[in-house]
Amino acid sequence: MLMKLFLRTLVLSCGVGLALAGLPPEMAEPVRVLRAVGPEGQGNVAASAAWKKLAAGNVSTLLPLLDAMDGANDYALNWLRAAVDSVASRELAAGRKLPQAELNEFLRDMKHSPRARRLAFELVMRVDPAATDQLLAGMLNDPSLEIRHDAVQKLIDQADKELARTNKTAAVSLFQQALGPARDVQQIDGIAGKLAELGQPVDLQKHFGFLADWKVIGPFDNTGNKGFETVYPPELTIDLTAEYDGKLGKVRWQDYTTKHQYGMVDLNQPCGKLKEVAGYATTDFYSDKARAVELRLGGKNSWRVWLNGRFVFAHDEYHTTAEIDQYRMPVQLQQGRNTILVKVCQNGEVADWTEEWEFQLRVTDSLGTPFASVSKSTTAPATNNK
Repeated sequence: MLMKLFLRTLVLSCGVGLALAGLPPEMAEPVRVLRAVGPEGQGNVAASAAWKKLAAGNVSTLLPLLDAMDGANDYALNWLRAAVDSVASRELAAGRKLPQAELNEFLRDMKHSPRARRLAFELVMRVDPAATDQLLAGMLNDPSLEIRHDAVQKLIDQADKELARTNKTAAVSLFQQALGPARDVQQIDGIAGKLAELGQPVDLQKHFGFLADWKVIGPFDNTGNKGFETVYPPELTIDLTAEYDGKLGKVRWQDYTTKHQYGMVDLNQPCGKLKEVAGYATTDFYSDKARAVELRLGGKNSWRVWLNGRFVFAHDEYHTTAEIDQYRMPVQLQQGRNTILVKVCQNGEVADWTEEWEFQLRVTDSLGTPFASVSKSTTAPATNNK
């Protein structure tokens, strides 16, 4: 645990150092103060004074402020965004131009923070709305979900216009183009509804490649959230015939297939609607060849993921907003069988909105295009790392 904290501190320190390195000297200290802001008002008093200095900048400080958003936490991002908005509004009100060419260059660089790129996009929109309209055509797979949302909406609007002209063929084509890159559930539901009305129903679970067939086991103990770090037997070996001591008695693996259109694996169903518990879900994914992919997970609970017995990633936070592709984990599949294991923890909060004990997962390329598990018989035998 101490090593994890050390590494996290080291990574954060390096990130801050890189963010400050290219800043003008007069901006470095205020930016450092803003990037140190934390939860529950931590550092807010100092941040307020630092923000005033940055918000008093001019056109030349806009790009450095956007650069400073790379790697910043959500609290710092809010302060930095407010500084950018203040500078841009004042400069535009004074009749001065924003650096559109530099903003376009920043926007095209996918390595920058998605929120910073979205802000750059909004600044370009204030200067030249027509330019952003053209840019959206190439941003359907943008890593910024806000930009992607606008790009998808552009196609939806075009499809609606074709419908108004009673050009159903063109409308279907545009709706189908919009569906693939869409990640906003409201947009997806709207597109799917329109396609169903046009005689082209969509199986969303299959379309997005959510993994539906799992083996699940639980509940294990998560009293006081201790289960997140506790190593229960499924983390050591996956023996689908085994029986273990669970929180409420003996537990064994059960078959579970989700019918949810967005592939939600709801552990409340096989394990019971419980609190302060942990559960596991496992499935085998067969690949026709070794390939680099992303495991994309969404959910509101704390979780851990393993692939072929190797730990991949974890997130210890409860009852956050769930989104499709909320967490992206680059991994390497081996040819043949690949075993995925997910641990999901539920805490002790009892409000209605904390009942979810679930996750969704799919296997995709770097743009979010799903891979389907192939037939076991079409793959060569692969070494089981369990």
